[in-house]
Amino acid sequence: MKEFTLRALLIGLIMSVILGAANAYLGLKAGMTIAATYPAAVIGMALLRIMKGSVLEENFARTVGSIGESVAAGAIFTIPAFYIAGIWTEFATTGHYFESTAIMLAGGVLGIMFVALLRRVMVEDVELPFPESVAASEIHKAGRSGGTGAKFLFSAMGLGALIQALGQFKFFATTWEKWISFSKAAINLRASGTPTAEGGMLLSSPGVSPAYIGVGYIIGPKLASLNFSGGLLAWGLFVPIITYFLAPSLLPTLVPEGGTVDEGTWIALATNVWRYVVRPIAIGGMLVSAGFTLFRMRKSLITGIRRSIGDVKKAATGEHVAIRTEKDLSFQWIMGGILASAVATFFIYNYFSGNVVAALVATIVMIIAGFFFAAVSGYLVGIIGSSNNPISGLTLSTLLVAALLMVALGMSGQTGIAAVLGVAAVVCVSSAVAGEMLQDLKVGHILGGTPWRMQIGDLIGIALAASVMFLPLVVLHQGDILSGGTGFGGKNLPAPQASLMALLSQGIVGGQMAWPLIIVGMLMGVGFILMQVRSPMLVSVGMYLPLETTFAIFIGGVIKGMVERINEKKQHNAAQKARVENIGVLLAAGLIAGEALIGLLFATLAFTETPLFSIFEHPSFYISLLIFAIIAYVLIQIPVKNAGKPDEPAPPSAVM
Repeated sequence: MKEFTLRALLIGLIMSVILGAANAYLGLKAGMTIAATYPAAVIGMALLRIMKGSVLEENFARTVGSIGESVAAGAIFTIPAFYIAGIWTEFATTGHYFESTAIMLAGGVLGIMFVALLRRVMVEDVELPFPESVAASEIHKAGRSGGTGAKFLFSAMGLGALIQALGQFKFFATTWEKWISFSKAAINLRASGTPTAEGGMLLSSPGVSPAYIGVGYIIGPKLASLNFSGGLLAWGLFVPIITYFLAPSLLPTLVPEGGTVDEGTWIALATNVWRYVVRPIAIGGMLVSAGFTLFRMRKSLITGIRRSIGDVKKAATGEHVAIRTEKDLSFQWIMGGILASAVATFFIYNYFSGNVVAALVATIVMIIAGFFFAAVSGYLVGIIGSSNNPISGLTLSTLLVAALLMVALGMSGQTGIAAVLGVAAVVCVSSAVAGEMLQDLKVGHILGGTPWRMQIGDLIGIALAASVMFLPLVVLHQGDILSGGTGFGGKNLPAPQASLMALLSQGIVGGQMAWPLIIVGMLMGVGFILMQVRSPMLVSVGMYLPLETTFAIFIGGVIKGMVERINEKKQHNAAQKARVENIGVLLAAGLIAGEALIGLLFATLAFTETPLFSIFEHPSFYISLLIFAIIAYVLIQIPVKNAGKPDEPAPPSAVM
C-alpha cells in the first residue's frame, strides 16, 4: 500500500505551514494553541480521497501537516521573549531570522530523534490512553468506511463547529465568573500579633468548549477528575487564602483613597495571584512529578532502548528482518542526528553567551534535560493529548534549569539573559515536537503506518516550518506596531508565555527569583507522591491550566462516567459496551475536530482583520447551560441507543 508519496508529502508540507502560522497567531493572542492533528487529518483525508489515496498516505500527510503546529508552539513561547526582554531592540532583522531558524531546526531535529528512541516504549504502554491519537485514528477509519461511523463522526464535527461559531458570534457566553467576598476579619495570632485579612473566592463555570468536553469524555472520569482536582486546589485553596492575606496591603495601592473595591479589581487581583504565585508553585510540583514519572518508567525506558540496540545488532548480522510497522530510523542515524543537533546547539549557545566553556557545559546538560523533557512531554500527550500538553510549563522548568546553570557559570547581565533564553528555546521546541510526533506515531501504530517514514516526513516538515515560521511572527509584530500598538508583550499581542519567560530570565539572572514558591511546589509534589496520587503531574498541570479548561474536561469525564453507569444499569454485555464505547469516542472526536477546524477559520478572519457581528451585545450564560445539556445528550443518548442487541457479534474495540 502506498504511504510515502510526493502528493502526500506536498499536502502535508502545505498544511504544516498554514496550521503552524494559524497557531502562532492564536498562541500570541490567547496563550494557547489548537491541536493541528484533527484539521490535518480531515483536510488530508478529503484531498487524498479525491485522488484515491490510501489510508497510509492520509496518515503520512497528517503527520507532516501537524508538525508545524508544534514548531510554532515552541517558537511563540520563547522567540518573542528576546524582544520583550530587550535583548533584541529590533525584531525583524535578517540576523534574528537566522538565529530563530537555527533554534527551531536544532530543537525540532532533537525532538524527532529523542522520540525515535522512546516510541516503542510509549506507544505500546497500556497505561497511556492517547485520547487524541485514538480520536484521530477514528477519523481516518470512519472516513474510509463511509458507513455509520462516518455519520456519527461528521455529525458531531458539524455540532462542534456550530457551537464554536455561535460562541464567536456571541450567541451565548463562553464562560461565567462571579466574585464572592469574604467578610473582613482580624486573625488573632496571640503573641505574634493580629493581622487583618480580607478577600473572597472567584467562582467560574466550565468553558463552553465541545473540544475540552470531548477530551474529558475520551480520557474518562478518573483522569479528568485528577486534572480538575488541580484546578480546585488552585482556585479553591491557594488563590483564596493567599489573596485573603495579601489584599489588605495591596488594595490601598489599587483603589483611590475614598473609592470602593469593585468586582473587576478583585478578579484582577485573584488572577494575578494565580498567575504569579500559584503557577510557580505548580511548576515546582511539575518538576518533582516529572522526575517521579521518569522513575516509574525506568524499566520500560531501559527495555525500549535495549530493544532498539538489539535491533541494530541483528540488522548488522543479517539475522533480523524488521517488521515494517515496528521499524524506526536506524539507531546509527538517530545517534548521528542527536550528535549533529548537539554540535549545532553548542554553536547557538556559544553565539548567545560568548563563552566557550559555558556553551559546552550548557550543551551537555541541556541535551540530557532535553531527553528528560521530551519523555515527559510524550507521557503527558499519552494521558491528556497534545491540546492540553503544558509545553509552557515544561519550558519554564527548562528555563529554571538553564538559568541556574548560567548563573553558576558566572553569566550575568543582558548576555546572561540572552543565553538563558537561547538555551531554553531549543529544549522548548524539542519538547513540543516530541509530544506531537509521539501522538502521530500512536495514530500510525493504530492504522499500520511505518514509523521511519513518518519520522523522515516530519524531519522534512520541521526543516520547512523552521525556515518560514519567523515570517508570520514578523507580520504580526510589525502589523501591530503599524496599527498603533507596541508589538509583542503589548495589549494586542500579549504573548503571555513569552512574557513570563522574559520576566523569569531577568529575575533569576538578576537574583530576583521567588525561589520559595518553587520549593513549596516541589514539597507539594512530594506530598502528592506520598499520598499515592495516581498522577501528581496531572494534578500539578490542573493547577497550571485555567479553571474553565480543567472544569470543561471534568464535565466530559462526568458524562463518560454517566454512560458507564447506564451500561451497568442496563446490564449491557461486552459487545454492547464496545459498541457504546466506539460510538461515544467517534462523537467526542467529532466535537474536538469540529471546534478545531472552525477555530482556525476564525483565526484567519481575525488575522485579516475581518469584523464579526454579534448576535447579542451581552450574551446570556443560560443559553450556555442549554449548550452543555445538548452536548451531554448527544454523548449519552446516541451511544446508548445504538448499543445493539445482546446476541449481535462484538465490534473491534476502538478504545484503549
